[in-house]
Amino acid sequence: MSKYPEYKALNLPEIDQQILQFWNEEQIFEQSVSSRKGNTPFVFYDGPPSANGRPGIHHVISRTIKDLFCRYKTLKGFEVKRRAGWDTHGLPVELAVEKMLGIRKDDIGKKISVEEYNRICRQEVLKYKDVWDDLTRKIGYWVDLEHPYITFETYYIETLWWLLKQFHNKGYLYEGYTIQPYSPAAGTGLSTHELNQPGTYKPLRDTSIVAQFKVKGESLLQSTLSKFVEDTNSSGKFYFLAWTTTPWTLPSNCALAVGEKITYSLVKTFNPYTYGEVILILAKDLVGKYFPDRNAALNSADYKPGNKEIPFTILGEVSGKELQGLQYDQLMPYVQPEGNAFMVVTADFVTTEDGTGIVHLAPSFGADDFRTAKKYGIGSLTLVDKQGRFVEEVTDFAGEFVKEQYLTEEEKEVEKKKQGRDKYLSVDERIGIRLKEENKAFKVEKFEHSYPHCWRTDKPILYYPLDSWFIKSTAARDRLIDLNKTINWKPEATGT
Repeated sequence: MSKYPEYKALNLPEIDQQILQFWNEEQIFEQSVSSRKGNTPFVFYDGPPSANGRPGIHHVISRTIKDLFCRYKTLKGFEVKRRAGWDTHGLPVELAVEKMLGIRKDDIGKKISVEEYNRICRQEVLKYKDVWDDLTRKIGYWVDLEHPYITFETYYIETLWWLLKQFHNKGYLYEGYTIQPYSPAAGTGLSTHELNQPGTYKPLRDTSIVAQFKVKGESLLQSTLSKFVEDTNSSGKFYFLAWTTTPWTLPSNCALAVGEKITYSLVKTFNPYTYGEVILILAKDLVGKYFPDRNAALNSADYKPGNKEIPFTILGEVSGKELQGLQYDQLMPYVQPEGNAFMVVTADFVTTEDGTGIVHLAPSFGADDFRTAKKYGIGSLTLVDKQGRFVEEVTDFAGEFVKEQYLTEEEKEVEKKKQGRDKYLSVDERIGIRLKEENKAFKVEKFEHSYPHCWRTDKPILYYPLDSWFIKSTAARDRLIDLNKTINWKPEATGT
């Protein structure tokens, strides 16, 4: 009689159970390790999944690939110890618990104690461990499930501190202050990798504003622009135009950037909201975007407030270099920054592809802005907290979220009643209304653009100044490259 069973029909689930039973009873996996005890070790630590979510088909694929290497090394005679792990780091479980409890990050310590929050997180983080273990066995993924490493255990955390100490001893650990992608909803900064994952950039319909920044009269009269001043009164009508799709950053404006070699036009016209006469400064190449050629023939004396067709006259041209150093009035004077502020500087990132050819700089909320401000000794204003709300100094919008996507529909209803309106208006929309009334906006409209979102919360991110610790990997760059060349990459381009 054959020692192997004979099958009259193909019944894969039945065969599956028989093989699993055989492996368990005979401890086949354990024997594949113990039978090679003392041989050259090949140690494998599983890249740990988060057990607060269910496994998917992609986990089956990745584990199949990992298992191939371990089985291959076993066949080659290595002692292959394989250890399972569970990733219990902060965000996945924290976000799940916050959603379950209906709270935000800033509610911890208020609506719920830190201790209770941690207890629920530890309880929830291994919620689907049994499901994972069952799938692991069913797909034939051989790994030690009885002695897993768990990232919230003290021994694991102490290992990480030990590793950080080694980096510190080598001088690789340093603290940096940079503008980083930050998710208020998750309460954490995001890496470039996280921000560039598929689907993180989504179309967002925001309020855009072309703001008018009033040139200081004294600064104007001392510059090359003085030749365009007709009389003392007209000196108060000069404005720089700067476009932004993030009006919530305007209270934090500290400078304006122009292109040194860009040519700028001075356009005499009327503001479409207040109807007052203004002289606007914007890139020559973008004048046609705001002023149709046909309106140049209109007579300014015939203009009546409310006319849709607004006359304009080109007074002359200046270079960006000539504008450098000019000062202007603070657009929304809530708080004064330390150091220099409210002046025109030159920057290499200014273009005439869109906007006005003049860039509004809020050093706290943009990497280019931050770098340029540092170069010229410009101060900064961080008037938004880490929850994504305006600080109390911004009196008109204190405590309000700068992005309406951070509010629930119920919270929007509450805000709508506070505003006394039939419809909820976002902070950006109300900033637009205010600037229109104060003769500080030339154009306010809805603008759809691609905007980065947090892949964990599906909420828009902010660029925010963060104190962060970094490992100076560049210090070991040459060694890393040398070791990389010893790896047989398939395909080769993956490594190069």
